[in-house]
Amino acid sequence: MNKPKVWTNPIHFLAFGFGSGLAPKAPGTFGTIAAIPVYLLISLLNSFTTYLVATALISIAGIWICGMTSKDLDVHDHPGIVWDEIAGYLITMILVPLTWYWILAGFILFRTFDILKPWPISWLDKKVSGGLGIMLDDIIAGIFALILMQVLLIIA
Repeated sequence: MNKPKVWTNPIHFLAFGFGSGLAPKAPGTFGTIAAIPVYLLISLLNSFTTYLVATALISIAGIWICGMTSKDLDVHDHPGIVWDEIAGYLITMILVPLTWYWILAGFILFRTFDILKPWPISWLDKKVSGGLGIMLDDIIAGIFALILMQVLLIIA
């Protein structure tokens, strides 16, 4: 990918997680790191409804953002496209207390599900294409991590 295009095309800038997807190694991990300030910003609004609406909008917009960028690059799910990691992490963090250890726990759980891709994540990753395909596996990974986070919150 032409790196300057990420900095000049606003759609690509978002798809590449504000530039975090340009990391030469582990761009998905860097994209998830870029999700943490987004989580903190949305959490500061101090409204569960606002958090859910923002997360839903980021996820839905991601279908178009990732789809357009993928089409422009002529590569399905380019490793640098990390908007899906941002959405997945935000899903993971629904109803999670705003503390450093829960932020870290969510990061670890989301990355684990995103990397290992247990069924049905792996199946969706292979079978669904376009922007929806790019987003869907991370949304499901976020849901799996969310469920586990809620269990941890109950037993903690």
